[in-house]
Amino acid sequence: MNRPVLVVGAGPVGLATATELLRRGVPVRLIDKADQPSPLTKALGVWPRTVEILDRLGADGAAGRRGLRVRSFRYYSSARQVARIRFPDRTAPLILPQPEVEDILADCLTRAGGAVERGTELLDLVQHDDHVTVRLRESRGGEQVEEFSRVVGCDGASSTVRSLAGIGFEGATYPHTFVVADTRLDGPLTHDDNHYFCSPRGVLVIAGLPTGQFRVFTSAPPELTRAGTDLDVVQRLVDERGPGGLRLHDASWISAFNVHARHADRPMVGRVLLAGDAAHIHSPAGGQGLNTGVYDAYNLAWKLALVEQGRAREDLLHSYAEERGQAAKDVVRQAHAQTKAWMLTKPHQVALRDLALRVASATRVAHLSYVPTLAGLRARYFSIHSGQERGGFTPGALVGDHLVWDVRTSRRTPLRAALSDLRHTLLLCDVTDHSSVVEQFEADTGLDVRVLDTAAGSLGLPGAGLPLHRRPKGSPFAVLVRPDQHVAVCAPVTDLGPVRAELRRVLRPVLPTHPAER
Repeated sequence: MNRPVLVVGAGPVGLATATELLRRGVPVRLIDKADQPSPLTKALGVWPRTVEILDRLGADGAAGRRGLRVRSFRYYSSARQVARIRFPDRTAPLILPQPEVEDILADCLTRAGGAVERGTELLDLVQHDDHVTVRLRESRGGEQVEEFSRVVGCDGASSTVRSLAGIGFEGATYPHTFVVADTRLDGPLTHDDNHYFCSPRGVLVIAGLPTGQFRVFTSAPPELTRAGTDLDVVQRLVDERGPGGLRLHDASWISAFNVHARHADRPMVGRVLLAGDAAHIHSPAGGQGLNTGVYDAYNLAWKLALVEQGRAREDLLHSYAEERGQAAKDVVRQAHAQTKAWMLTKPHQVALRDLALRVASATRVAHLSYVPTLAGLRARYFSIHSGQERGGFTPGALVGDHLVWDVRTSRRTPLRAALSDLRHTLLLCDVTDHSSVVEQFEADTGLDVRVLDTAAGSLGLPGAGLPLHRRPKGSPFAVLVRPDQHVAVCAPVTDLGPVRAELRRVLRPVLPTHPAER
């Protein structure tokens, strides 16, 4: 019996997970207990790696058309600018409110053949060896028991899936209350920059929205209650922490809330998996929340699809738990460090923070390390350790995005975008004779083989007669790229044993041992 996968929660993470599984041929049901999508803006920042993934899901550039490109982050200490970090195109984030992201993903889901079952609530689940039995309450009020192959919890910080699976949620809550408001703003602040004001009175962040409004985010005094938060209160906090001369009016949303830093003690137990806020929540510092959840979905979906279709071993899913579990802890830790830096009050600590910001901006350290990390382009899974770096390809890291001429599409395109995300790719670099290599892997029909001339920047197909620009100085090598564009293995073409070993470890049917390896 081919049971579907149940995805619980139709926010960005659930929509991305369901869409990816459907794209890969896995039957899915996506449920959400809410009758309608939330109109609240919530998350704002969408980083370049997330935009890439949205386009893979079928967004076709919608994020870029609908979002507001951020030119820079401006940092202020007691209203004086101390640093400005500008964004080149490849690392620039977009301001794209969460409802817009969900609308884009809902369209992708529809085109993939899926739909959201709204007003449907998960009440209980019981795990078995080969399936999960769940009890659902539908919008009409009736309850039913159904069987699913697996359950993926994308149902947020108060996850029902996590609770029913008995998974702990470790961490703490910040002692401060925070206030957020979407409002019109009159004053000298540029609309396409994010402004970070740090002062002994608290932190204030102001960012432009595509609607012409501004998002105002600020820490609040302990005595402030949620019921007592209105635009006059927000105006007073902006006057205390900002540069002066800012007038707020016509607010469409005001809310007070607490910020948490927590992560699940394990993102997978049996046939239940967690993704997004159900697995980790953290401070909004760095704008990583929605993005990290989408990365979870993209990492999980290709692995789960291979396992569900019997093309990969069950333990492939353990790599999801390992890779994304560590990534979540890193994001929680980084966001916590940034939040603490925002909230410093002691003069010597403030001086050191301001100096660090000035140095990072002036020396471009931020542009070389910090910004690409925020953009999602520096992600590396250290559980992948097969082979050494070759020709700029690092095991565990993303394939680079330098432009190549792709003979398959007859246009110049970023290398990462030119590779398939529906199957593994064997990238042959500077190999003059492809036939012997291709012959070794022709039994594996699920492998896409491409040929890259690193000198000429040309990406071709085996047998297509792609000429090498010049004789490479180094030895020809091969790179096995996963469907999520992370490098799995680098190896010289004279010894492709590591490539075959990785394929045997991950995929079914098991590749026969090549004579050279006997």
